Amino acid sequence: MNPPTTTSTPPDQPGAPAVPRPEHPRPTSRREDWLCLNGPWQFEVDAGDSGLERGLLHRPLTGTITVPFAPESQLSGVGVTDFLPAVWYRRTVEVPPAWAGRRVLLHFGAVDHDATVWVDGEEVVRHRGGFTPFTADLGHRTGELTVVVRARDDHRGPQARGKQSTRYANHECVYTRTTGIWQTVWLEPVPDVSLARTRVTPDLAGSCFHLEQPLRRSGTGTAGDRRGWTVRAVLTDAGGEVASARVRADLDLSPRLVLTVPDDRVRWWGPDDPHLYGLRVELLDAAGDLVDALDSHAGLRSVSIDGKAVLLNGRPVFQRLVLDQGWYPDGLMTAPDDAALVRDIELARAAGFNGARLHQKVFEERFLHHADRLGYLVWGEFGDWGAREDGTATAWEYQRPTASFVTQWLEALERDASHPSLVGWCGLNETHQPITDRITVLDDVTRAMFLAAKAADTSRPVLDASGYAHRVAESDVWDSHDYTQDPAAFRAEVGGLAQGRPHTNTGPDGQVWSLPYGGQPWFCSEFGGIWWRPDTEASDSSVDRGADSSWGYGQAPRSEEEFHTRFAGLTAALLDDPLVFGYCYTQLTDVFQEQNGVYSFDRSTKLDVERVRAAQQRPAAVETAWPGEPDEPAG
Repeated sequence: MNPPTTTSTPPDQPGAPAVPRPEHPRPTSRREDWLCLNGPWQFEVDAGDSGLERGLLHRPLTGTITVPFAPESQLSGVGVTDFLPAVWYRRTVEVPPAWAGRRVLLHFGAVDHDATVWVDGEEVVRHRGGFTPFTADLGHRTGELTVVVRARDDHRGPQARGKQSTRYANHECVYTRTTGIWQTVWLEPVPDVSLARTRVTPDLAGSCFHLEQPLRRSGTGTAGDRRGWTVRAVLTDAGGEVASARVRADLDLSPRLVLTVPDDRVRWWGPDDPHLYGLRVELLDAAGDLVDALDSHAGLRSVSIDGKAVLLNGRPVFQRLVLDQGWYPDGLMTAPDDAALVRDIELARAAGFNGARLHQKVFEERFLHHADRLGYLVWGEFGDWGAREDGTATAWEYQRPTASFVTQWLEALERDASHPSLVGWCGLNETHQPITDRITVLDDVTRAMFLAAKAADTSRPVLDASGYAHRVAESDVWDSHDYTQDPAAFRAEVGGLAQGRPHTNTGPDGQVWSLPYGGQPWFCSEFGGIWWRPDTEASDSSVDRGADSSWGYGQAPRSEEEFHTRFAGLTAALLDDPLVFGYCYTQLTDVFQEQNGVYSFDRSTKLDVERVRAAQQRPAAVETAWPGEPDEPAG
């Protein structure tokens, strides 16, 4: 294995500004050698999606853009917020001479929505889906190469687009579109047989980690076996090596290893002590020489269910979650810098939340990396909004998610499964249709996404859909969304668990959207959304604020004092119920016209955050009612 050559590169032009978002985008799968391709790219809007016919593949483009920021964003330097049916990117890259003899992988963190990539005029990869990563194997290359990317992003028809507006303007709770490249692009050299992404599953009962380590053979993406080769994994902490294991790499399609932690080195991961072990995985040839290596981390923790309680490390930890949309005024879905990702977690913790629903978006993987480090609980979700077909389907089947939703969801599951901060999966949000005697496309896809998560990961609970239509009887947990603003009325609505009557969303005139409740753990996964701005005009309920200027749930409070009284009353209704395992308050920040955040869109303070925190800090009933504690780790 050659010595490391570089971690990032400056833009093409001498004296250009520093590379934006230069940090490694895949912190759980790091190699020493890589080349960041963020920065200036040639760029051109293709309004008629005729660029291929007009020769855009083979000529310089007319504009420039700063990658990885979408062209609709300010940080991209383009700032065009009209519909962009297709956009093109072009950049010349110099592959370092030190990479000779290794295959070059071209990685894209996310491109919205349908991407085609050419290198030196030859198509190397296609990908559908705006939230998940993909890679092109460029073979053995050094020297100069030209990368061209076309991204198509139709605002019509079924497409997983999350909170992106299908109208020209933002409205209600949907926002400015994100088209094209919006996460880091980078190159990475690998040997002909290399390590694919490591799957790490903690086993708290056994005080060990289970590793699955698929191998990747030159160009095909299939398994690669070599007689006499081995895979070795080493677990470390501040005291050095904790455990190691070594297995043959030429027998199983995906070699498996177990790293058992000695009793005196066991340290559980949790919100109060987010301990991470270091993890290094190596591929060794028959002579014992290093062929490839990946660095990662691992957290030893468990998620389980006991009755209606969801347990972390064998005890209930009430999930005081906040809805996080992951949008920024200047970068849209892309954080302006790595510190902004950390800051959002810190703001949530300061307000008393211990985690978040990562809402209608597959967040940058670095967000999960920081959640791992900081002990922040998150639910992995998918940006499924966009499945609705107004006017094109029957009245009772107007939501038709496509097969691509399942494909992209599987890619998200694969990317994020090894993060200890992730405590649950939910692929769909607020899907709704009447339950009839027909099996619909929504039924098929809801079940497919549920089964995909269960098959991909047996270590976490899976929710079939957040709010509205529960169409999988064996869903691990159950929930509802309730934006009732009066605390007394809210308490009455969510207080039926003891009688087996959880609050369940229904359609107009009581139209049934869900199968009968099966006794699962229940939480209110969206509530609150209190519409508040500190200025009089935005918060005065007698003023017509208009859909374009301000939007929120219910009647806005007449004062900040009224906000805090309402917030405390709503959260108390859920904290007081020993059968509720958590909640998710809407939301962390304002987002454009949606002004119901604890913080403003620019992350500035608009409320007495300490009072928001104080309302949540007393122990929840499910925590105080728990009969005992699990055995504590010896270390």
